Amino acid sequence: IIQSGTVTRGWIGVEAQEITAELAESFGLAKPVGALVTGVDRSSPADKAGLQPGDVVLGVNGQKVDNSADLPRIIGEQKPGSVVRLSIWRDRKARDINVTLGEQAGEKVLTASPERKSDSTSNKLGLNGRALTGQEASRLGVPGGIVVEGTNGPAAKAGLQNGDVILGINNQAITSIDQFRRLIESAGSRFALLVQRGNSRIFVPLRMD
Repeated sequence: IIQSGTVTRGWIGVEAQEITAELAESFGLAKPVGALVTGVDRSSPADKAGLQPGDVVLGVNGQKVDNSADLPRIIGEQKPGSVVRLSIWRDRKARDINVTLGEQAGEKVLTASPERKSDSTSNKLGLNGRALTGQEASRLGVPGGIVVEGTNGPAAKAGLQNGDVILGINNQAITSIDQFRRLIESAGSRFALLVQRGNSRIFVPLRMD
């Protein structure tokens, strides 16, 4: 990140949803944990490894996947090209499957560089994040957004969470990180962020003072 201003993330190419108590019962799970795979991108690492819709990912390299938000975060922390062991639940039985990770396109992150610390949005808002990929934006039906990957300061106090997607500031839609920075700088001390959290969209008020 320091050298290039980009972040490299592992990628497997799946869509997943939360496991409810009702779904856990349907799939024969003792409790509602894991990430339920609802879609597998064609020719993706997951597709090549044989992952299927209806599989429930319970762990990655021994690290538990408690909910659907855990899966992209844990996978994203792994190095592209590495082989990870997914613990999955299929046909009411546990099994392991190995996946060779692909690479998610590197995106500019909202973090300070040594040369421009005062110009970092994260210094003012207390936010680290990345731009939505084109595929992610298309899936959400939005022109763009910021995926939250770390918070402190005002962002943390407002309750922003890792995995939240910031879609707008007040009534202005987000289209890029540069535009997001400009809107933050001109928004004043109090404003609201439109956030996609799971399947819901909410406004989160922020106070910069």
